[in-house]
Amino acid sequence: MSNIFDSMVPDPDSQRTESDLVTQADNPDHDADHRVTFGTPSDIKQVIGELLKSGVIDESAKTDLFRRCVTHQTIIDEKLEPLDLSVRLDEHRGVAFVVVADSGKDAVESQDADEWSHPLVRRQRLTLEQSLLIAILRQAFVMHEQEMGVGQTMVKVAVDELLPQFMTYLGDSGSDQKNESRLLNQLDHLKGYGVVSAVDKNQEVTIRPLIAHLANPQSLKALLEVLIAQADAVGGEESSQ
Repeated sequence: MSNIFDSMVPDPDSQRTESDLVTQADNPDHDADHRVTFGTPSDIKQVIGELLKSGVIDESAKTDLFRRCVTHQTIIDEKLEPLDLSVRLDEHRGVAFVVVADSGKDAVESQDADEWSHPLVRRQRLTLEQSLLIAILRQAFVMHEQEMGVGQTMVKVAVDELLPQFMTYLGDSGSDQKNESRLLNQLDHLKGYGVVSAVDKNQEVTIRPLIAHLANPQSLKALLEVLIAQADAVGGEESSQ
């Protein structure tokens, strides 16, 4: 019920002048505290973009991005989930990498092994030489961790140290230059997988921590089975002659 005081006290909204309205229109930050922003923060977008582009983030090379992975792992996984992807972290070794999520694995494993179907993940098959070299590098990496501890220092190995082991399995071509060129060529291929660095001026390569996950016991067992099968095949041919 209205009374005399209603007519005496002016309505605040009715007292807003044209100049007040113009001032508010010219100030886009007016009532900014009441606005809600949507979308993925730019720092998380950068991490996801790098993961989708390279597949791996190495702490030694991109410290800031790796730290964001650690801090925002849950959010990153939520953003990758619609793509059937997730991020896996190895904080001890300082590496983050993309893997096919469990839901995506179920679909892939239900098909034939040769029918890889994930639209964003390309399966790249390694040659026998590359697989052998990864096994040799993995052994050097494990020995270093046993001596120095996990994630304590970068693992470096000289090309001259790798060459004798590499030739033991693949045979000597009879030319030192050809043998070294063969090894350097395979190291260059593995660099693209994020397993090793480029050969430096001291003829050394840095073994990246991703190798601990790429060359796991299952993949090494599969490699051993292939080598045994090839050895049996060669032995059978020699005995038949």
